[in-house]
Amino acid sequence: MDATVTTSAEALTRNGATVDVDGVATYYEVTGTGDPLILLHGGLCPAETFDAQTPELAETYRVYVPERYGHGRTPDVDGAITYENMAQHTIRFMETLGIESAHLAGWSDGALVGLLVALRRPKLVRKLVLLSQYVTLEGAPAAYGPFMAAMSADAAPPEFVEMYRALSPDGPDHFPVVFDKLHDLWTTATGIDVADLAHVTAPTLVLDGDDGAMTLEHAAAVLRTLPDAQLAIVPGTSHGVVFEKPHLVNRLILDFLAVEEVPKLFALEGGH
Repeated sequence: MDATVTTSAEALTRNGATVDVDGVATYYEVTGTGDPLILLHGGLCPAETFDAQTPELAETYRVYVPERYGHGRTPDVDGAITYENMAQHTIRFMETLGIESAHLAGWSDGALVGLLVALRRPKLVRKLVLLSQYVTLEGAPAAYGPFMAAMSADAAPPEFVEMYRALSPDGPDHFPVVFDKLHDLWTTATGIDVADLAHVTAPTLVLDGDDGAMTLEHAAAVLRTLPDAQLAIVPGTSHGVVFEKPHLVNRLILDFLAVEEVPKLFALEGGH
């Protein structure tokens, strides 16, 4: 399917372009050559938050970093922001660019977006990487609820506010609107049950910090339910694992995506 793409001077400095996806001027960046790998950012995040991953991954893959609506340089849309409609936006983004299948790696909110793409359109996803994100609210650490209860547009991390105000085509005053939509997203059910993971056909890497966005018990349940999965827990890191130990995270992703995986010397029948 042909894509109508426009570029801007600012976008070009970051290998960026804008493509019309169902009437939404969707910004994305593309770097490298090889099989397609789509990086899905977290909530309130622009493409810049994958700057520690993109150059290294682009040595092997053609890396796409789309910004979903209400994030970065992509405008907000009327109504709620949900994991489901962000997944549908990602599917249509792939279709518009003619990407028939790709590896998907999502961090935080992006992990659930990637998971839903894999559930709704299995043939689009070759391999899936879920970076530091619970599947259900019950799988979040105990401190998550109180932390989110105290969050507001006025109390949002300043760096995220500044990025939004610098980049958003909706203008700086629109930040509270987007924040409230995302806060609703983060404090209500994800719309996915752990049992749903049994229907994921793509090989999946579940990666988190040892002080990350899911309890170790939840990570184990996710691992057991996914039909073909690997688990990586990065020591000494938090939900910000992609920033805190990027080279280790990148190495784990590259090893997982490799065509030839390292053979298991002492594999027991039955796997995980």
